[in-house]
Amino acid sequence: MIVDPTVNHIEFGLDTFGGVTRDAHGEPVPHPQVIRDLVDDAVVADAAGLDFFGVGEHHRPDFAVSSPEMVLAAIASRTERIRLGSAVTVLSSDDPVRVFERFATLDAVSNGRAEIVAGRGSFTESFPLFGYDLRDYEVLFEEKLALLSALLTEEPVTWSGSTRASLSDQRVYPATAHGITAWVGVGGSPESVVRTARYGFGLFLAIIGGPADRFAGYVDLFERAQDQFGVPRRPVAVHSPGLIADTDQAARNLVRDGWFEMRERMGRERGWPPPAAGDFEREIETGSLYVGSPETVAEKIAATVHTLKVDRFDLKYDQPVTHDDQQESIRLYGEKVVPAVRRILADLA
Repeated sequence: MIVDPTVNHIEFGLDTFGGVTRDAHGEPVPHPQVIRDLVDDAVVADAAGLDFFGVGEHHRPDFAVSSPEMVLAAIASRTERIRLGSAVTVLSSDDPVRVFERFATLDAVSNGRAEIVAGRGSFTESFPLFGYDLRDYEVLFEEKLALLSALLTEEPVTWSGSTRASLSDQRVYPATAHGITAWVGVGGSPESVVRTARYGFGLFLAIIGGPADRFAGYVDLFERAQDQFGVPRRPVAVHSPGLIADTDQAARNLVRDGWFEMRERMGRERGWPPPAAGDFEREIETGSLYVGSPETVAEKIAATVHTLKVDRFDLKYDQPVTHDDQQESIRLYGEKVVPAVRRILADLA
């Protein structure tokens, strides 16, 4: 068999929002312990040979992390090779200059392993918290992404806009050794895909529901937009939720109650209808919920990577289960799922 060399270039990562786990009695674990556990998770991921560990930013009680860079710096001190980034940095309610400075500092302490995944975020709590008006939702992200793109060149920047003070031939420090890899997290808007291409970022697709193949058009659009703008081709990554256990049934049993609780809570906040009977099973079987045994999850990830031709797959592993269950999922992902995915992709090549 001739193995497609590109198979070995596909990367596999983990993402977490610092979701609050449950203790052995089903009670929520306090935020400080969740954060310490999350650092331990990254150590396990590094040992398992995974490529990336992403930490999200939220400002609400069901997620423990509001400052990803602080957590990532702690992880950097205990890991050796795994790359470290946000998932995502809510750029609209942050200052791009400070974002660059924080990640450049993380890049230094991690010896060149920092990545930025900028996005709007899936929640809006940061806007009133930091004094931003949701009516400026579009202009905030557009202007700040343009400024961040300029800052990442590490050349003097001249910029003006309506969302922060202007810059005139301004350098920002610390300098990095080799630059910072940067992505934009996109939930499925064609305009966001084109903007990501225009500013020269990698495309980080958040596929959290429905069949993954419906995003093939966005990957094609991203490639065409880059060619039209005359910018170098950037990588594409996929982020989807899941959990791995020894058997399909064990994994479903672990995730089911928390999945329904999360969907009902999000529905109340956003006006969605409550989940219907069979929704959970459908998301596992034909949607974008990667829950099951190592064999089942490997087959599903391989199908997604093969169909979308992406460069990296990140599993959002922080389901509302115990920390022990999360860590076992990480080990199975690195030690069994990823090698199986590579074998399947080699057979498909």
